[in-house]
Amino acid sequence: MQGLKRKVVYVSLFELIAVGLTSSALVLLGGHDAGHAGIAAVGSSLTAVVWNLVYNTLFEAWEARQATRGRSVSRRIAHAVGFEGGLVLALVPLFAWWLNLSLWDAFVLDLGLVIFFMVYTFAFSWMFDRVFGLPASAMA
Repeated sequence: MQGLKRKVVYVSLFELIAVGLTSSALVLLGGHDAGHAGIAAVGSSLTAVVWNLVYNTLFEAWEARQATRGRSVSRRIAHAVGFEGGLVLALVPLFAWWLNLSLWDAFVLDLGLVIFFMVYTFAFSWMFDRVFGLPASAMA
């Protein structure tokens, strides 16, 4: 599976799982009510969907220009760190506003999510590639 279809399937599966996990974490760990947590999760998911499509398009364009093909552990780590770093910049203000937190408190709240999602992004991407194959940008 390649191109736009691959990106849509990737983002859809990734975010479907992410909404459930984020809502649960905000309720269980953050002490927020389910309604606010659910809306924050959906809002963060929509933000992540847009960022995911943009980031993966840019990453694959960069990856296609590299002499070494394939996705090594270091390349997967760089992918996960870049994705999550960009997402933090967008989500901290969203969480601060919606959950009525200071930027610092929203950042601290997001740190737990960032650590979790860093591992989740790495593992999900690896499993996605094993199930659906590598994108053309990573093939020899």
